[in-house]
This record gives sequence, structure tokens and C-alpha cells, in this order.
Amino acid sequence: MTKSVGELLEQALQLEPADRAKIAAELLSSLDDRDDDVKTAWAAEISRRAAGAEADPDDEEDWRTALDDIRREVLAR
Repeated sequence: MTKSVGELLEQALQLEPADRAKIAAELLSSLDDRDDDVKTAWAAEISRRAAGAEADPDDEEDWRTALDDIRREVLAR
């Protein structure tokens, strides 16, 4: 992170929560607009997961276990 980006982040973190939420939404939206490949990849992933769930409806995992797995995977990056 460059110095100017760090300073901008520090300033943004001083804003009221509603203003921070607006900025966050705009930043995320700007990423979505630029990368249609991400939307396509998510659609394919959702379809893959739905097909897997339909193929084996008895294969259930508690959401807490799944969340723990996701956290471990993300933190390992």
C-alpha cells in the first residue's frame, strides 16, 4: 500500500459509518463493473454447487463447520 493510499484509508476510517458504507459500496461496485469474468466465474461456481447439492442431498455440513473451513482457507493466503 502506498503512502497516499494509506493516508486515504486513515481518513476514510474517520468517517461516520454510513459514509464509510457508501464508499465501500461504490468501491466494490467499481470492481464489479470492470470484471465481468468474476460474475461469470461466480455464476459457474453457484451452478456447480447447486448441482452438487442436488446430486447428493444427504451430504449435509453444519454451516459453522463450513464457516470455520472458509476462515482457515482465507487466513492461510
